[in-house]
Amino acid sequence: MNKLILIAATLMASPALAATGPFFSLRNTNFIVLLAFILFVGILFYMKVPAKIGAMLDARAAAIKAELEEARALREEAKTILASYERKQKEMMEQSERIVSGAKEAAMAAAVQAKEDLKVSIARRLAAAEERIASAEAAAVREVRETAVDVAIAAASDVLARQMSATASAASIDAAIAEVGAKLH
Repeated sequence: MNKLILIAATLMASPALAATGPFFSLRNTNFIVLLAFILFVGILFYMKVPAKIGAMLDARAAAIKAELEEARALREEAKTILASYERKQKEMMEQSERIVSGAKEAAMAAAVQAKEDLKVSIARRLAAAEERIASAEAAAVREVRETAVDVAIAAASDVLARQMSATASAASIDAAIAEVGAKLH
């Protein structure tokens, strides 16, 4: 109830109820307010405030439009750069795949070459071993021959020593000395 009384008192004290008398008199507050409002609006139009506000709004709109165009341009540039980087990344991936495949091929070729080199090395070592075996066989045959010659010389000297007398031996030595002397001079 208190609220209802407060609302009624507020409405009764309003300026609309304060205006009394004819509307077009200087004692009517509504008329004075209307005149002041018209004068205020007239001053605003005289000072070209709406045109200035319009110009400010147009300038603001132009600035916003320029910012939007710049943002579009930056977006397009960013798209171009992104596409460029994606293309470069794709090229780098392809190049890395080519490098990897080249490295694999080189590794396979190196493995084949290593096998061939190993075969050549084994063949060389086998040849060297066979050569050493042949050399050892030749040395053994030579040694056997030398031993056989030594044994034959020893046997021949025993046979000659048994068959020869002292005078025949001295004559044989003198003949050998003479032969050596004749060959040396």
